[in-house]
Amino acid sequence: MNGWLAPVDAYCERLGPAFWAEPANAVTNAAFLIAAFILWRRTAGLPEGRALCAILAAIGAGSFLFHTAANRLTATLDVAPILVFILAYLFLASRDILGLRGWRPWAATAAFLPYGALTVPLWAMLPLGSSAAYAPVPLLILIYAALAARRHPATARGLALGAAILFVSLVARTLDRPLCARIPLGTHFLWHLLNALMLGWMIEVWRHRLAGSGPRG
Repeated sequence: MNGWLAPVDAYCERLGPAFWAEPANAVTNAAFLIAAFILWRRTAGLPEGRALCAILAAIGAGSFLFHTAANRLTATLDVAPILVFILAYLFLASRDILGLRGWRPWAATAAFLPYGALTVPLWAMLPLGSSAAYAPVPLLILIYAALAARRHPATARGLALGAAILFVSLVARTLDRPLCARIPLGTHFLWHLLNALMLGWMIEVWRHRLAGSGPRG
C-alpha cells in the first residue's frame, strides 16, 4: 500500500508534497462541477444524460484529489472516471447519433479498448509525454463526426468542435513541462478548463441530437 501512497510530482506547478502545492491545478477542477451542474439541469428526463453529468462531476472530484493528495492511488481516481465517461459517451453516440441498434453500440464501445491499445503506442512516438494516452480520442471523435455528417450535419459539426477543443486542451497539457521555466504556474490548469468545456459541450451535442430525433426505437 505504501507504493500507492508515495507522493507523485507530475506537473510544473507542484514544488513539494504539500496538499495545496498545486492550487491552480486543484481549484480549476471546479469547472467540471460547474459544467456538470449546468448540464444536469439541461438533461432533465434523460437518465443517460444525468449519468454522464454524474461521471463528469466524478472527473472533477478525482482530479482534485490527485492535484492535492498526489499519489498513485489518487492518480487512479483521476483517470478512471475519464475512461468511464469515454466508454459511456461512445455507447450513447453509437446508439443515438450513428443509429446503431442491438449489439452494435456495445461492440463499438468495446472496440475502444483495442483501438487505444493499437494507437497509443503510435502517438507515444511523438514528444507528447503522458498526453499520448489521450491523443486517440479527438481522432475518434472526428471519425464519429464524419460518419454522422450525411444524416446529422449539425451534430457532426458539434462533434468536430468538441474534437477541436480537446486538441487545444491536449496542447496545453503537453506543454506544461516544456514551458515550466518560462511559465512557473504551468499550463495544466488550462487542460482542466478546456476539458470541462469540451465534456459539457459533448453532452449538449448528444442531448440536442436526442431532442431532435424523437423517441428512440
